[in-house]
Amino acid sequence: MTIISKLAIAASLATALTSVAIAQDNLKGLTIGFSQIGSESGWRAAETSVTKQQAEERGIDLKFADAQQKQENQIKAIRGFIAQGVDAIIVAPVVATGWDDVLTEAKEAEIPVMLLDRGVDAPEDLYLTSVASDQVLEGRTAGDWLVKEVGDADCKIVELQGTVGSTPAINRKKGFEEAIVGHANLTIARSQTGDFTRAKGKEVMEGFIKAENGGADICAVYAHNDDMAVGAIQAIKDAGLKPGTDIKVVSIDGVPDIFAAMVAGEANATVELTPNMAGPAFDALSAFLADGTQPAKFIITESKLYTPADNPQGEYDTRKGLGY
Repeated sequence: MTIISKLAIAASLATALTSVAIAQDNLKGLTIGFSQIGSESGWRAAETSVTKQQAEERGIDLKFADAQQKQENQIKAIRGFIAQGVDAIIVAPVVATGWDDVLTEAKEAEIPVMLLDRGVDAPEDLYLTSVASDQVLEGRTAGDWLVKEVGDADCKIVELQGTVGSTPAINRKKGFEEAIVGHANLTIARSQTGDFTRAKGKEVMEGFIKAENGGADICAVYAHNDDMAVGAIQAIKDAGLKPGTDIKVVSIDGVPDIFAAMVAGEANATVELTPNMAGPAFDALSAFLADGTQPAKFIITESKLYTPADNPQGEYDTRKGLGY
């Protein structure tokens, strides 16, 4: 059994939906449009790869559209899917707002829409289900780890935020702040978007280091995703400091490169975000098409903390073939 199949089965059991066999049967031959944000990170590439594999396993004709991080491209793609008369649409929304009109158009065309990994600020009757992690919990888990790690020591934190207006950026910031709010020794000194990309994460971290005494005043960097963290690690090394030691590194996603950084002693913690959002979404669609079963409006995937104590080499080896 492949890792992808194991992920699909685990997700199906966790959400108490229909069996994988049924999902494969009644989705076979359907045409489903997939509007993806883009490829801003290794995790996003893995989600795309896993989604395509999940569709292939079920016999789905998946129509893929890369929005290149632009909402207008996603809206155009969704309208194109509607015009084509697809059987369903899955979308990983760039930002949370501005979806009412196009989702209403899909509803009027009787095309069910499923959201992957990010939510929208729109009436819940405009989409069938939203499959995502608890992003606030992700941020809180990262913050809780840092609270325990530093104890009573003073810790000045710099934060690399995700794309402005995106639900992960909003919620991961919220959760982290909730975790540290009662600990006066932990303060967020600087916070700026790195747009979920490695290059931007490096660029912003370079600015943080220059602004904070060459990095000597920075205790930790909290990045909303691993790719920005990897960029920050390079910036720390370029400044002549040791990431993971001089500056602690905690982030979210669980991509292979962050585990490689742990093996090298350059990262301290990550909170996993599974790339298999499509499996539970397809299962929900299968049950809905079979007998009209309304799935849970929000299907929550697991968020797990990993540190160097959790066999990072093994985690790297397991994940490196998933399309990251």
